[in-house]
Amino acid sequence: MNRWILTAALMGAAAASMAQTVVREAPADVRPARMTVTQPPEVTLNGKPDRLSPGARIRNTNNLLLLSGSVVGQTLPVVYRRDAAGLVHEAWVLTEAEYAKVAGAADGSPEGYKRFAELLSLVFGARK
Repeated sequence: MNRWILTAALMGAAAASMAQTVVREAPADVRPARMTVTQPPEVTLNGKPDRLSPGARIRNTNNLLLLSGSVVGQTLPVVYRRDAAGLVHEAWVLTEAEYAKVAGAADGSPEGYKRFAELLSLVFGARK
């Protein structure tokens, strides 16, 4: 009987630790775009041809990795970051509502960059 109680308590603790929420964070040096994976590693960003880096990571709205082959032909609203070679290395998929907020803030002005950073922290901080 005591073993069953101990086992149940351990299973409950394990389930509680697995149920922790994951909060996504995007680095400050990301840019918004609409990304279409044409034929991996070939992509288009806002209609212009580009390329994914070797080992590129695309994260969905739940912070899970998406394989580039699974989204071929889909146009995704994202914020992305490039590597040292200039290739797209990381991308975070946004919802349409999040993209609408973020894309309008990146107008190139210092105030626009500040607003962009604030919106990114709100978008990624609100997800659980």
